[in-house]
Amino acid sequence: MVEGGRIVCVGPRGAAPEGPVDDLGDGVLLPGLVNAHTHLELSHLGHLRAVGEKGFVAWIEGVVSALGTPPVEAGARALEAISGLVASGTAAVGDVSNQLAHLDLLDASGLEATAFFELLGWDPAQAEAVLAAADLRLAESSGRRTRVRLAAHGPHSVSRRLFAGLAQRGGPASVHVAESAAETRFLSTGDGEWPEFLARRGLSHVAFEPPGLSPVQYLDSLGLLKPGMLAVHCVRTAPDDWTLLARRGVGVALCPRSNRNLGLGLPPVRGLLEAGVALCLGSDSLASAETLNVLDDAAFLHRELPDLDPALLVHMATAGGAQALGRSDLGTLEPGKRALLAFAAAAPGLSDPLGFLVSGEAHTVGVGF
Repeated sequence: MVEGGRIVCVGPRGAAPEGPVDDLGDGVLLPGLVNAHTHLELSHLGHLRAVGEKGFVAWIEGVVSALGTPPVEAGARALEAISGLVASGTAAVGDVSNQLAHLDLLDASGLEATAFFELLGWDPAQAEAVLAAADLRLAESSGRRTRVRLAAHGPHSVSRRLFAGLAQRGGPASVHVAESAAETRFLSTGDGEWPEFLARRGLSHVAFEPPGLSPVQYLDSLGLLKPGMLAVHCVRTAPDDWTLLARRGVGVALCPRSNRNLGLGLPPVRGLLEAGVALCLGSDSLASAETLNVLDDAAFLHRELPDLDPALLVHMATAGGAQALGRSDLGTLEPGKRALLAFAAAAPGLSDPLGFLVSGEAHTVGVGF
Protein backbone atom coordinates (compact mmCIF):
# COMPACT_ATOMS: atom_id res chain seq x y z
CA MET A 1 0.00 0.00 0.00
CA VAL A 2 1.23 3.48 -0.87
CA GLU A 3 0.32 6.82 0.65
CA GLY A 4 1.86 10.16 -0.14
CA GLY A 5 4.47 8.61 -2.40
CA ARG A 6 5.73 6.27 0.35
CA ILE A 7 5.27 2.57 0.94
CA VAL A 8 3.18 2.05 4.09
CA CYS A 9 2.37 -1.66 3.87
CA VAL A 10 3.69 -4.71 2.01
CA GLY A 11 1.87 -8.03 1.89
CA PRO A 12 -1.22 -9.84 0.59
CA ARG A 13 -4.17 -7.70 -0.37
CA GLY A 14 -6.11 -8.82 2.69
CA ALA A 15 -3.36 -7.60 5.00
CA ALA A 16 -3.57 -4.01 3.77
CA PRO A 17 -6.06 -1.40 4.97
CA GLU A 18 -9.01 -0.71 2.69
CA GLY A 19 -8.26 1.67 -0.12
CA PRO A 20 -8.15 2.10 -3.89
CA VAL A 21 -6.46 -0.71 -5.82
CA ASP A 22 -4.30 -0.26 -8.91
CA ASP A 23 -4.20 -3.73 -10.48
CA LEU A 24 -1.10 -4.04 -12.66
CA GLY A 25 -1.93 -7.59 -13.71
CA ASP A 26 0.29 -10.66 -13.49
CA GLY A 27 3.96 -9.92 -13.06
CA VAL A 28 6.66 -8.84 -10.65
CA LEU A 29 6.67 -5.56 -8.73
CA LEU A 30 10.14 -4.54 -7.60
CA PRO A 31 11.99 -1.48 -6.33
CA GLY A 32 12.97 1.00 -8.99
CA LEU A 33 16.24 0.09 -10.70
CA VAL A 34 19.41 1.98 -9.83
CA ASN A 35 22.02 2.59 -12.52
CA ALA A 36 25.03 3.51 -10.40
CA HIS A 37 27.38 4.32 -13.27
CA THR A 38 26.66 5.73 -16.69
CA HIS A 39 27.78 8.60 -18.95
CA LEU A 40 24.71 10.34 -20.37
CA GLU A 41 26.80 12.88 -22.26
CA LEU A 42 28.14 10.04 -24.43
CA SER A 43 24.65 8.87 -25.47
CA HIS A 44 25.20 10.05 -29.06
CA LEU A 45 28.22 7.78 -29.52
CA GLY A 46 26.55 4.41 -29.98
CA HIS A 47 28.50 3.90 -33.20
CA LEU A 48 31.67 3.51 -31.11
CA ARG A 49 30.61 0.13 -29.72
CA ALA A 50 32.02 -1.41 -32.89
CA VAL A 51 35.34 0.34 -32.25
CA GLY A 52 35.60 -1.61 -28.99
CA GLU A 53 36.50 -4.69 -31.04
CA LYS A 54 39.83 -2.99 -31.79
CA GLY A 55 40.70 -2.72 -28.11
CA PHE A 56 40.24 -0.40 -25.17
CA VAL A 57 42.77 2.26 -26.12
CA ALA A 58 41.39 2.50 -29.68
CA TRP A 59 37.91 2.96 -28.20
CA ILE A 60 39.14 5.71 -25.85
CA GLU A 61 40.68 7.51 -28.80
CA GLY A 62 37.38 7.23 -30.63
CA VAL A 63 35.54 8.78 -27.68
CA VAL A 64 38.03 11.64 -27.40
CA SER A 65 37.83 12.34 -31.14
CA ALA A 66 34.01 12.42 -31.08
CA LEU A 67 33.63 14.83 -28.18
CA GLY A 68 33.35 17.77 -30.58
CA THR A 69 29.80 16.74 -31.52
CA PRO A 70 27.47 19.77 -31.71
CA PRO A 71 25.86 20.34 -28.28
CA VAL A 72 22.32 20.28 -29.71
CA GLU A 73 22.76 16.73 -31.03
CA ALA A 74 24.45 15.54 -27.84
CA GLY A 75 21.69 17.10 -25.73
CA ALA A 76 18.93 15.48 -27.79
CA ARG A 77 20.49 12.04 -27.43
CA ALA A 78 21.00 12.57 -23.69
CA LEU A 79 17.33 13.48 -23.31
CA GLU A 80 16.34 10.30 -25.16
CA ALA A 81 18.58 8.28 -22.85
CA ILE A 82 17.10 9.86 -19.72
CA SER A 83 13.56 9.24 -20.98
CA GLY A 84 14.49 5.62 -21.61
CA LEU A 85 15.81 5.23 -18.08
CA VAL A 86 12.58 6.56 -16.61
CA ALA A 87 10.38 4.45 -18.89
CA SER A 88 12.23 1.24 -17.99
CA GLY A 89 11.69 1.69 -14.26
CA THR A 90 14.98 3.29 -13.22
CA ALA A 91 14.56 5.32 -10.04
CA ALA A 92 18.11 6.62 -9.51
CA VAL A 93 21.21 7.17 -11.59
CA GLY A 94 24.86 7.98 -11.07
CA ASP A 95 25.84 10.03 -14.12
CA VAL A 96 29.53 10.67 -14.76
CA SER A 97 30.04 13.95 -16.58
CA ASN A 98 32.96 16.05 -17.75
CA GLN A 99 30.79 19.00 -18.78
CA LEU A 100 27.74 19.03 -16.46
CA ALA A 101 25.77 20.07 -19.52
CA HIS A 102 22.67 18.01 -18.75
CA LEU A 103 21.87 18.97 -15.18
CA ASP A 104 18.64 20.72 -16.22
CA LEU A 105 17.50 17.53 -17.96
CA LEU A 106 18.24 15.44 -14.90
CA ASP A 107 16.55 17.94 -12.59
CA ALA A 108 13.36 17.73 -14.66
CA SER A 109 13.42 13.96 -15.19
CA GLY A 110 12.07 12.72 -11.87
CA LEU A 111 15.17 10.56 -11.45
CA GLU A 112 17.03 10.69 -8.16
CA ALA A 113 20.28 11.71 -9.82
CA THR A 114 23.86 12.09 -8.68
CA ALA A 115 26.15 13.80 -11.16
CA PHE A 116 29.77 12.78 -10.69
CA PHE A 117 31.77 15.73 -12.04
CA GLU A 118 34.74 13.86 -13.44
CA LEU A 119 38.14 15.54 -13.41
CA LEU A 120 40.86 14.65 -15.90
CA GLY A 121 44.40 15.92 -16.02
CA TRP A 122 47.64 14.03 -16.53
CA ASP A 123 49.87 17.12 -16.55
CA PRO A 124 50.50 18.13 -12.92
CA ALA A 125 51.18 21.70 -14.04
CA GLN A 126 47.48 22.01 -14.86
CA ALA A 127 46.19 20.56 -11.59
CA GLU A 128 45.49 23.83 -9.78
CA ALA A 129 43.64 25.28 -12.76
CA VAL A 130 41.51 22.14 -13.07
CA LEU A 131 40.67 22.23 -9.36
CA ALA A 132 39.83 25.93 -9.40
CA ALA A 133 37.47 25.43 -12.32
CA ALA A 134 35.88 22.46 -10.54
CA ASP A 135 35.32 24.49 -7.37
CA LEU A 136 33.56 27.16 -9.42
CA ARG A 137 31.32 24.63 -11.19
CA LEU A 138 30.37 23.02 -7.88
CA ALA A 139 29.43 26.40 -6.44
CA GLU A 140 27.32 27.17 -9.51
CA SER A 141 25.57 23.79 -9.20
CA SER A 142 24.60 24.07 -5.54
CA GLY A 143 20.91 24.06 -4.70
CA ARG A 144 19.93 21.82 -7.59
CA ARG A 145 17.72 18.76 -7.31
CA THR A 146 20.56 16.75 -8.83
CA ARG A 147 23.42 16.14 -6.41
CA VAL A 148 26.83 17.06 -7.84
CA ARG A 149 29.97 15.41 -6.45
CA LEU A 150 33.60 15.50 -7.51
CA ALA A 151 35.01 12.40 -9.20
CA ALA A 152 38.21 11.39 -10.98
CA HIS A 153 38.56 9.50 -14.22
CA GLY A 154 41.26 7.02 -13.22
CA PRO A 155 44.75 6.42 -11.85
CA HIS A 156 46.19 6.42 -15.39
CA SER A 157 44.66 9.77 -16.41
CA VAL A 158 44.84 11.91 -13.26
CA SER A 159 48.14 13.24 -11.93
CA ARG A 160 49.28 12.72 -8.36
CA ARG A 161 48.96 16.47 -7.81
CA LEU A 162 45.38 16.51 -9.03
CA PHE A 163 44.57 13.51 -6.85
CA ALA A 164 46.12 15.36 -3.89
CA GLY A 165 43.82 18.31 -4.51
CA LEU A 166 40.83 15.98 -4.67
CA ALA A 167 41.93 14.37 -1.41
CA GLN A 168 41.93 17.81 0.24
CA ARG A 169 38.32 18.18 -0.88
CA GLY A 170 37.26 14.86 0.63
CA GLY A 171 38.49 12.63 -2.16
CA PRO A 172 36.83 11.58 -5.41
CA ALA A 173 33.36 10.14 -4.87
CA SER A 174 33.85 7.85 -7.85
CA VAL A 175 36.75 6.67 -9.98
CA HIS A 176 37.30 4.20 -12.83
CA VAL A 177 39.84 1.67 -11.62
CA ALA A 178 41.42 -1.53 -12.95
CA GLU A 179 39.33 -1.45 -16.11
CA SER A 180 41.93 -2.49 -18.68
CA ALA A 181 45.20 -4.34 -19.09
CA ALA A 182 46.71 -1.13 -20.53
CA GLU A 183 46.02 0.72 -17.27
CA THR A 184 47.41 -2.09 -15.12
CA ARG A 185 50.59 -2.39 -17.18
CA PHE A 186 51.17 1.37 -17.17
CA LEU A 187 51.04 1.57 -13.37
CA SER A 188 53.21 -1.52 -13.03
CA THR A 189 55.98 -0.85 -15.57
CA GLY A 190 55.22 2.53 -17.18
CA ASP A 191 55.12 1.17 -20.74
CA GLY A 192 52.62 -0.31 -23.17
CA GLU A 193 49.69 1.16 -25.07
CA TRP A 194 48.71 3.82 -22.55
CA PRO A 195 51.90 5.94 -22.58
CA GLU A 196 51.78 5.74 -26.37
CA PHE A 197 48.25 7.17 -26.22
CA LEU A 198 49.40 9.94 -23.85
CA ALA A 199 52.19 10.80 -26.26
CA ARG A 200 49.68 11.13 -29.11
CA ARG A 201 47.75 13.51 -26.85
CA GLY A 202 50.83 15.72 -26.48
CA LEU A 203 51.67 14.56 -22.95
CA SER A 204 54.95 12.73 -23.51
CA HIS A 205 56.77 15.47 -21.58
CA VAL A 206 55.07 14.50 -18.29
CA ALA A 207 57.46 12.48 -16.15
CA PHE A 208 55.91 9.48 -14.43
CA GLU A 209 57.59 6.99 -12.14
CA PRO A 210 55.39 3.88 -12.19
CA PRO A 211 54.52 2.87 -8.63
CA GLY A 212 54.75 -0.84 -9.39
CA LEU A 213 51.36 -1.32 -7.74
CA SER A 214 47.97 -2.50 -8.88
CA PRO A 215 45.51 0.31 -9.66
CA VAL A 216 43.63 -0.35 -6.41
CA GLN A 217 46.83 -0.39 -4.35
CA TYR A 218 48.06 2.78 -6.05
CA LEU A 219 44.89 4.69 -5.14
CA ASP A 220 45.22 3.44 -1.58
CA SER A 221 48.85 4.63 -1.42
CA LEU A 222 47.50 8.10 -2.21
CA GLY A 223 44.99 7.88 0.65
CA LEU A 224 41.99 7.90 -1.68
CA LEU A 225 40.19 4.69 -0.75
CA LYS A 226 37.56 5.72 1.79
CA PRO A 227 34.11 4.53 2.90
CA GLY A 228 31.46 5.68 0.49
CA MET A 229 33.76 5.92 -2.50
CA LEU A 230 32.54 4.08 -5.61
CA ALA A 231 35.19 2.20 -7.58
CA VAL A 232 33.99 1.38 -11.10
CA HIS A 233 34.81 -1.73 -13.15
CA CYS A 234 37.58 -3.47 -11.10
CA VAL A 235 38.02 -6.06 -13.85
CA ARG A 236 41.80 -6.38 -13.46
CA THR A 237 41.83 -7.02 -9.72
CA ALA A 238 43.21 -9.82 -7.55
CA PRO A 239 42.54 -11.17 -4.04
CA ASP A 240 44.74 -8.56 -2.35
CA ASP A 241 42.76 -5.82 -4.09
CA TRP A 242 39.42 -7.33 -3.06
CA THR A 243 40.51 -7.50 0.57
CA LEU A 244 41.73 -3.91 0.46
CA LEU A 245 38.50 -2.61 -1.07
CA ALA A 246 36.44 -4.40 1.56
CA ARG A 247 38.64 -3.18 4.41
CA ARG A 248 38.39 0.43 3.22
CA GLY A 249 34.61 0.26 2.80
CA VAL A 250 34.75 1.03 -0.91
CA GLY A 251 31.82 -0.13 -3.02
CA VAL A 252 32.25 -1.40 -6.57
CA ALA A 253 30.03 -0.71 -9.57
CA LEU A 254 30.25 -3.47 -12.16
CA CYS A 255 29.54 -2.78 -15.84
CA PRO A 256 29.80 -6.28 -17.31
CA ARG A 257 28.21 -5.69 -20.74
CA SER A 258 30.47 -2.70 -21.36
CA ASN A 259 33.50 -4.75 -20.31
CA ARG A 260 32.48 -7.51 -22.73
CA ASN A 261 31.95 -5.14 -25.64
CA LEU A 262 35.37 -3.55 -25.11
CA GLY A 263 37.10 -6.92 -24.86
CA LEU A 264 38.14 -6.39 -21.24
CA GLY A 265 36.85 -9.62 -19.72
CA LEU A 266 34.44 -10.42 -16.93
CA PRO A 267 34.78 -8.76 -13.51
CA PRO A 268 35.71 -11.18 -10.69
CA VAL A 269 32.25 -11.15 -9.14
CA ARG A 270 32.66 -14.19 -6.92
CA GLY A 271 36.00 -13.03 -5.50
CA LEU A 272 34.68 -9.56 -4.72
CA LEU A 273 31.63 -11.03 -3.03
CA GLU A 274 33.63 -13.51 -0.98
CA ALA A 275 35.88 -10.68 0.21
CA GLY A 276 32.83 -8.76 1.41
CA VAL A 277 32.85 -5.93 -1.15
CA ALA A 278 29.46 -4.24 -1.64
CA LEU A 279 28.51 -4.54 -5.31
CA CYS A 280 26.10 -2.67 -7.54
CA LEU A 281 25.52 -2.39 -11.28
CA GLY A 282 26.05 0.30 -13.87
CA SER A 283 25.44 0.19 -17.59
CA ASP A 284 28.32 2.49 -18.56
CA SER A 285 27.43 4.62 -21.59
CA LEU A 286 25.66 3.91 -24.85
CA ALA A 287 29.10 4.21 -26.43
CA SER A 288 29.91 0.79 -24.97
CA ALA A 289 26.58 -0.82 -23.98
CA GLU A 290 23.42 -1.49 -25.95
CA THR A 291 21.02 -0.16 -23.31
CA LEU A 292 21.12 1.73 -20.00
CA ASN A 293 18.90 -0.82 -18.24
CA VAL A 294 20.93 -2.47 -15.46
CA LEU A 295 18.55 -5.42 -15.45
CA ASP A 296 20.19 -6.28 -18.78
CA ASP A 297 23.53 -6.36 -16.95
CA ALA A 298 22.02 -8.61 -14.28
CA ALA A 299 20.73 -10.94 -17.01
CA PHE A 300 24.15 -10.98 -18.67
CA LEU A 301 25.84 -11.95 -15.40
CA HIS A 302 23.19 -14.65 -14.87
CA ARG A 303 24.07 -16.17 -18.25
CA GLU A 304 27.81 -15.98 -17.62
CA LEU A 305 27.70 -17.03 -13.94
CA PRO A 306 24.55 -19.15 -13.59
CA ASP A 307 25.46 -20.27 -10.07
CA LEU A 308 25.01 -16.74 -8.71
CA ASP A 309 21.79 -16.35 -6.75
CA PRO A 310 19.23 -14.33 -8.78
CA ALA A 311 18.29 -12.57 -5.53
CA LEU A 312 21.85 -11.23 -5.33
CA LEU A 313 21.75 -9.97 -8.91
CA VAL A 314 18.44 -8.19 -8.37
CA HIS A 315 19.86 -6.70 -5.15
CA MET A 316 22.82 -5.33 -7.12
CA ALA A 317 20.43 -3.71 -9.59
CA THR A 318 18.32 -2.10 -6.86
CA ALA A 319 19.36 -1.87 -3.21
CA GLY A 320 23.09 -2.19 -3.97
CA GLY A 321 22.97 0.81 -6.25
CA ALA A 322 20.81 2.79 -3.83
CA GLN A 323 23.38 2.19 -1.10
CA ALA A 324 26.26 3.17 -3.39
CA LEU A 325 24.59 6.47 -4.31
CA GLY A 326 23.51 7.27 -0.76
CA ARG A 327 19.81 6.88 -1.54
CA SER A 328 18.69 5.15 1.63
CA ASP A 329 15.00 5.72 0.86
CA LEU A 330 15.16 3.58 -2.30
CA GLY A 331 16.07 0.04 -3.25
CA THR A 332 13.72 -2.19 -1.23
CA LEU A 333 10.00 -2.81 -0.81
CA GLU A 334 9.40 -1.93 2.81
CA PRO A 335 7.40 0.62 4.78
CA GLY A 336 8.86 4.10 4.71
CA LYS A 337 10.67 3.76 1.39
CA ARG A 338 9.86 5.92 -1.64
CA ALA A 339 7.32 4.35 -3.96
CA LEU A 340 9.49 4.66 -7.07
CA LEU A 341 8.90 1.18 -8.42
CA ALA A 342 9.29 -0.98 -11.49
CA PHE A 343 7.02 -3.67 -12.87
CA ALA A 344 7.69 -6.60 -15.20
CA ALA A 345 4.62 -8.23 -16.72
CA ALA A 346 4.67 -12.05 -16.70
CA ALA A 347 2.44 -14.99 -17.50
CA PRO A 348 0.05 -16.16 -14.76
CA GLY A 349 1.41 -18.65 -12.25
CA LEU A 350 5.01 -17.41 -12.26
CA SER A 351 6.86 -19.61 -9.74
CA ASP A 352 10.31 -17.99 -9.70
CA PRO A 353 9.97 -14.21 -9.89
CA LEU A 354 13.64 -13.46 -9.16
CA GLY A 355 14.82 -15.96 -11.75
CA PHE A 356 12.41 -14.40 -14.22
CA LEU A 357 13.83 -10.92 -13.59
CA VAL A 358 17.36 -12.04 -14.56
CA SER A 359 16.29 -14.36 -17.37
CA GLY A 360 16.62 -11.73 -20.09
CA GLU A 361 12.89 -12.07 -20.78
CA ALA A 362 11.69 -9.51 -18.23
CA HIS A 363 10.90 -6.03 -19.50
CA THR A 364 10.44 -3.50 -16.74
CA VAL A 365 8.42 -0.32 -16.85
CA GLY A 366 8.28 2.48 -14.34
CA VAL A 367 5.46 2.66 -11.80
CA GLY A 368 5.01 5.82 -9.76
CA PHE A 369 2.49 6.67 -7.02
